[in-house]
Amino acid sequence: MADDQGGVTMWGLAMAAALATGAAGIPVEAPGPNGPLAGMLLGEGTGRPVVLIVPGSGPTDRDGNNSLGITAAPYRLLAEALAAQGVASVRIDKRGMFGSKAAIPDANHVTMADYAADVHAWAKVIRTRTGAPCIWVLGHSEGGLVALVAGQDATDICGLILVSAAGRPLGVVLREQIAVNPGAAPLLPTLDAAIAAAAAGRPVDPATPPPIARLFPSQLATYWRSALGYDPAMLIAAYRGPVLILQGTRDIQVSVADARRLAAADPRAHLVLVEDANHVLKHVGSDDRAANAATYSDASLPIADGFVAPIVALVSGR
Repeated sequence: MADDQGGVTMWGLAMAAALATGAAGIPVEAPGPNGPLAGMLLGEGTGRPVVLIVPGSGPTDRDGNNSLGITAAPYRLLAEALAAQGVASVRIDKRGMFGSKAAIPDANHVTMADYAADVHAWAKVIRTRTGAPCIWVLGHSEGGLVALVAGQDATDICGLILVSAAGRPLGVVLREQIAVNPGAAPLLPTLDAAIAAAAAGRPVDPATPPPIARLFPSQLATYWRSALGYDPAMLIAAYRGPVLILQGTRDIQVSVADARRLAAADPRAHLVLVEDANHVLKHVGSDDRAANAATYSDASLPIADGFVAPIVALVSGR
């Protein structure tokens, strides 16, 4: 990053050193209900745009990894790529998990509105610390739904960046993901009944087969009732700020059709399809599902070309 005299800025030197040593950033905190929310700031600099990276579903940490087999570190790699282009970011641990464990006593007892409240708590901290007038909220996967819910109160949000985000109600997407397996066909009527029960806040039938019942344990009842109650297309239609939609064409969890549905609901949104990229933002050269899944555990693979440039252009006003 050069200054007006053509030299390298002190911020640029510091960032180059941080990236060279693999530094992950500076720990930061925001207030949570019962204890602090934890995150990592990378690329701090007065007047620079700041992107808040909101994680996807389940026990996903600030780097984009989780105990279900994802160790690809997509959020850390994205943050580093943005920092190299002069864009700061804060990536966060969800309330009740990891560094944010003290924020609530039970990480399962949470709603989309709770996560959205945390986005605004982070916005206040980030604005105070960096001097940014507002923050850009980047939601990945389920984090896209959180971003859309947070965007309904957009006074502290510059705009939304929806990455691999569902464009249909979560129950529809969940059913589609399961239906891909040919052996799942006999279970689909039971799955439909379980989704309907969870959305209404009713217990799932105790006779539900284990493959379906495991998706809807009683401790997640509050979460499921909240998550299943939103239609992302309706939320984006109600949002009035700028929106960037980024979708990989080889994503086996969220489809291009979801991205197109979001874009159709908000004609002002900018849709970018990232060719040959998958759900964890890595390049995949074929339709081989095993090869696609293998990238989920490979942090040595860089972020696929096509994700970073549109984000930088948007947040930098270009």
